[in-house]
Amino acid sequence: MQVCLNGPRGAADSAVVPLTPEAMAEEAARAVAAGATNLHVHPKTPCGRDTMSARVVAATLEAIRARVPVPVGVTTGAWAEPDPAARLARVREWTVLPDHASVNWHEPGAEEVAAALLERGVGVEAGIWSGTDGAARFARSPLGPRVLRVLAEVTDAEAAAESARALLSGLGRAHGRPVLLHGEDAGAWPVLRLAGRLGLATRIGLEDTLALPDGRRAASNAELVRVGLGEYGRAARDGTPAV
Repeated sequence: MQVCLNGPRGAADSAVVPLTPEAMAEEAARAVAAGATNLHVHPKTPCGRDTMSARVVAATLEAIRARVPVPVGVTTGAWAEPDPAARLARVREWTVLPDHASVNWHEPGAEEVAAALLERGVGVEAGIWSGTDGAARFARSPLGPRVLRVLAEVTDAEAAAESARALLSGLGRAHGRPVLLHGEDAGAWPVLRLAGRLGLATRIGLEDTLALPDGRRAASNAELVRVGLGEYGRAARDGTPAV
């Protein structure tokens, strides 16, 4: 179970979203104690915007690694650095390296960013979003067999389980790489249960949803992880419906 600590969310979304390195480290420690085995985090500027700045990435990784022993990954999403050339330069400027980084395959410059990460020894999570041509691009990519895993990201919250199955079908063998399946917002819990039924890795956290399955606001990433592990386990054991 990967925990996604914050995503592009900010203070306006929820007061419990961690925005500073110290807050991220505290949330990471609690989430790992709750059962998370991997971390995905979006380093933030002081004003709460996602960034790929070498200074901020280093501070974030160092703070988290001082508290937890599990692998830590960061985003390379285009919203953090819109210009593909600048995004590539940022990766090459990093002084402290994450264990892995997500690369959204439908974004311009994705393969160049992935190649730069691989050259630096950073694992690549290939983000394949539903509703994009990411799966088709990934199928043609010579880098496909070298990625750490595929993040099958279901962006459709209304018909999430159906979209998830279509996305997995489009991915096919995914170059033989492991697949982590997850949804977002109203689709987060149905897709997590589907991952349990299919025996796929998944993730949960304040990036993907602010709510528990019953609609109550989550108090923390740790609460989402605890509930998520229970939902996943029940789906895997007894076929809890994915919708």
